[in-house]
Amino acid sequence: MSAAVPHLPPAAPARAARGDSPWIRRWSGSGATSRATLVCLPHAGGSATFYRPWAALLPPEVELLALQYPAREERVEDPGITGMSELVTAVADAVLPLLDRPYALFGHSMGSAVAWELAHELRRRGAPGPRRLFASGRAAPGTAVTGQLHRQSDDVLGAELLRLGGTSGEILEDPGLRALVLTAVRHDYRIIETHRPAERPPLTCPVHVLTGAADPELGEERGRDRAGGWADLTTARTEVRVFPGDHFYLTPRRREVVATVLRRMDPSLATGARTWPSTP
Repeated sequence: MSAAVPHLPPAAPARAARGDSPWIRRWSGSGATSRATLVCLPHAGGSATFYRPWAALLPPEVELLALQYPAREERVEDPGITGMSELVTAVADAVLPLLDRPYALFGHSMGSAVAWELAHELRRRGAPGPRRLFASGRAAPGTAVTGQLHRQSDDVLGAELLRLGGTSGEILEDPGLRALVLTAVRHDYRIIETHRPAERPPLTCPVHVLTGAADPELGEERGRDRAGGWADLTTARTEVRVFPGDHFYLTPRRREVVATVLRRMDPSLATGARTWPSTP
């Protein structure tokens, strides 16, 4: 399952990416000068703002695009998406005009499943595929354990968020904030819990699996297979990186995570070279 972090209305409107899509936020890079694009997909209940701190850790050559799902932050009045197909179609519509340079997809928890579905949808539309797919905090689609939390009471849903550690108890104790958080979480849990991935040819890009060593979402049964089934979903290599921490390991380990992503995207980003590796 995924988890939520607070998604309160931002103090100032987020900068839109090239174009005016409500689905996209750009936290770093310039469409004119960037030579690589990193597209980030949030976890259930999360928002584009979750990736905003990454901007300070990225070089100017990388354009950071984060997806903003409806029913949260400045999109709080937009109706929530009810299924994975609808979500991925909308996301593909938003990002496709922006993929005019090599790009990678990064998804955390629910976002990793969205990233995988997005890669397939972009391929179906004839677009260039991602050079890398980063799958964080979730087993592969078709193998990840799902439940019916979106049908449970607010108390049960809130307890799950506390278990995964992505939402503070203070947020859930405030009736108004609790309602905002749980509305978005319930929408997103419905998407991921009803997701039934279709059988399709595997992707051709390398998949990099990132996970917290003590992530309760993956469970002890994943200890022998940290790749979580992702290796079966691509013809290229699959690499696993385990970080200290739980389901939200990537918050305290932000610098290490971003450095890992940059090295795998293109080692030359740290040296100033101008060539994205052409081989996986």
